[in-house]
Amino acid sequence: MSWLPDSIMSRRGVASGKTKETHHLTEDAQGKFHYTIGPYSEPVLVIQPGDKVIVETKDAFEGKVKTENDLPSKVLQMPFVNPQNGPIMVEGAQKGDVIAVYIESIKPRGENPRGTCAMIPDFGALSGTALTAMLHPSLPEVVRKVDVDEKGVYWSKRVTLPYKPHIGTLSCSPEIDSINSLTPDSHGGNMDLPDMGPGSITYLPVRSEGGRLFIGDAHACQGDGEVCGTAVEFSSTTTIHVDLIKGWEISSPRLENEHLIMAIGSARPLEDATRIAYRDLILWMSAEYGYDKWDAYMMLSQCGKVRLGNFVDPNYTVGAGIEKKYLTI
Repeated sequence: MSWLPDSIMSRRGVASGKTKETHHLTEDAQGKFHYTIGPYSEPVLVIQPGDKVIVETKDAFEGKVKTENDLPSKVLQMPFVNPQNGPIMVEGAQKGDVIAVYIESIKPRGENPRGTCAMIPDFGALSGTALTAMLHPSLPEVVRKVDVDEKGVYWSKRVTLPYKPHIGTLSCSPEIDSINSLTPDSHGGNMDLPDMGPGSITYLPVRSEGGRLFIGDAHACQGDGEVCGTAVEFSSTTTIHVDLIKGWEISSPRLENEHLIMAIGSARPLEDATRIAYRDLILWMSAEYGYDKWDAYMMLSQCGKVRLGNFVDPNYTVGAGIEKKYLTI
């Protein structure tokens, strides 16, 4: 039996989790992809709460890294990476509401789908960067092309990794700022959180009229931290089901799946991202699940779960979660 009827989206959403119209946001329909997330770009689609959108996303390199000889430093023009579909306007969404995004499926796109993993100069968790300035030379630039299908990610003749897709970048627009698509923050953005895959619902704070939903940066698989700076980046056909929750003010994105709820924090340093996530989770448990704040604080020290999203971008992302079996009063 599906858990969705008991989800926050179904219980509190305007559409009560029911599906209405289905839209197709193809590459042609999208036209111009976006490298910033903000309130100033022209909407590409207007939907009602309860609508589905089938989205054709491009990979983080916008398809420009075609072979292992196409070095990112040669074929990419920074900061024009991580292209985003959208903005998608949700009728009735206003500041102080929440847009709920249920990811139904993420499928490889193309006749012979291949993903790309790369080491890029001055980018990655174990490399000097502009924010972590070092005098040593850059690490070598390496590109790996990887065959992908819904059965596996074929890393090498020796290793096949599980196909565990997720959306790396998902967000509503900030109220006034336009933030580059590589930077996660309280609006969402490039969180690279592996839990944000099929079967999950992400809850995003609405800060401008219509919400202005952006989505992109699909990954065929990724470990905690995205440590070299890239996952297996691939073009996808991603189906999302969107609903609207009125009057639910949240400070940062939240996530729900069948087994847990999770609060998401993005910041530098990493410990501050973790603090943001755990603080929001404690306040959530106190406000909506009948917990005394200090009891929740102490209990999470025993059973809280931390998921590391990206550990490489201008901000780092951490999800702090608790299994739903502990929320029943």
